[in-house]
Amino acid sequence: MKPPAREPLSRARRTAIHLEVRDQYASTDPDFLEWREGRRTFTPDNRADWWEGWHETVQAAVSRGVSVRRARVVSEPLTEYVRWEHAYAVTNIAAGEDVRWLPRRHAKDLAVPAVDFWVFDGELALFHHFSGDGVLTEREYVNDATLAAWCIAAFNSVWERATPHEEYKPV
Repeated sequence: MKPPAREPLSRARRTAIHLEVRDQYASTDPDFLEWREGRRTFTPDNRADWWEGWHETVQAAVSRGVSVRRARVVSEPLTEYVRWEHAYAVTNIAAGEDVRWLPRRHAKDLAVPAVDFWVFDGELALFHHFSGDGVLTEREYVNDATLAAWCIAAFNSVWERATPHEEYKPV
């Protein structure tokens, strides 16, 4: 499998957008399992417990002037996994990402891809393909200006309606 989003983000010059549309990902993630057991280690106060290579990459990109935005389209009530993502988002924000949430019912009239994706600098798209149980099966990199533009338009339509993380109250 090709390298994850970290590599193209480390080369980004202007923008990186990420749209997530799934309600469940691989439930074997160790951080998720710890959270289910009541450990809530991902707060800004105990950064040493959660700061990873991804956070360093985001922070470096933001320091270079790259705008890093993440939007999640979610079903309500939230699945347990998405509740964990909401709690864990504090780490993304601490690294410099801007995160927003859009309840799926408010996206019914939007043209949104059925897969998660990234677009870097308006050019390179990275699609994440998952199995039904949320296991990542493929990362597909596509250099197609037309497809990237469509993804950007879809992302922006979600972004405009979505609620900033600090204001979104999970249902």
